[in-house]
Amino acid sequence: MPGTISRDELKQKMESGENFLLVETLAPEHYDFAHLPGAMNIPPDRIAEMAPALLPNKQAEIVVYCASPH
Repeated sequence: MPGTISRDELKQKMESGENFLLVETLAPEHYDFAHLPGAMNIPPDRIAEMAPALLPNKQAEIVVYCASPH
């Protein structure tokens, strides 16, 4: 079920080694500059094309992030 988690919740998930997929939805040049450890890049204009191959498990927990001023 889609929802929102805080930065602290994401940090906690990462530190505890939870099993989830982390996806950054920014342009590749932003991903190449810096991204969270373990994140894969799916640019927003390529989600429909790339997601089926990169995220085939419909039951997997997926955390998606992008740029945010907060």
